[in-house]
Amino acid sequence: MSTDPIYQRYSLAHGIVKEAGALALGYFNRLETLTVKSKGLQDLVSEADLQTELLISRRIAESYPEDAFFGEETGATGLQGARGVWVVDPIDGTQPFLSGQSCWCVSIAFLFDGELQFGLVYSPKEDELFVGGLQAPATLNGRIIHPQAGARLTDGVVSIGYNNRITPDDLLAVMGRLLHAGGTYQRNGSGALCLCYVACGRLLGYVESHINSWDCLGAIAIIRAAGGRTNDFLANDGLTAGNRIAAAGPNAYEAVAALLG
Repeated sequence: MSTDPIYQRYSLAHGIVKEAGALALGYFNRLETLTVKSKGLQDLVSEADLQTELLISRRIAESYPEDAFFGEETGATGLQGARGVWVVDPIDGTQPFLSGQSCWCVSIAFLFDGELQFGLVYSPKEDELFVGGLQAPATLNGRIIHPQAGARLTDGVVSIGYNNRITPDDLLAVMGRLLHAGGTYQRNGSGALCLCYVACGRLLGYVESHINSWDCLGAIAIIRAAGGRTNDFLANDGLTAGNRIAAAGPNAYEAVAALLG
């Protein structure tokens, strides 16, 4: 067994993401019993989100109490001065989750000394585990994955993310550029999953004018491990403030990134 501290955390995260996924799936299978609250326009949270995040943070703290934790539901713990930072979205795609759709996932990323080391994104309903990092190949259920080889916007489907921090005009401008170039688009409500679909070639690219770090860092690590490209998401305090995101295979990246203007 490797004694490398990053690899040890990576191995631990495999068990955690599956355990968290099983917990979330249990809630999904009894949606009618959940307590649901609104955090804002089209921004919901349920007890499933909170309890799944608490499970993840507890498991991490049991093994690495010195590491910081940054989760969507519970916020930041111990960020100041920490070398290791876990970034977690317990259920990315809460609206699809609460609507009984399968396009939601658990996302875990790990940074060390400010550098993104690895990510894991697990889709419990589909039983698909995407993983990858600086020291680990990008895989889907153990199979090596790569992004599409296409270079033009007409070579595949681009997913466009949207949330209430983006104005309708911002979104329409991006969509207009894509459609005028002959491209087509998709959105499923989970940025993390769509980014993983870029990593494995199901989508040509993904763009969003603003996305939070917990929604995308796990998948960004996987895309990069798969040989794809993204913008420098962590620039300008992307960890805590969020940032824009553009992701694609190396051949299509420039065309996809230009959609953001």
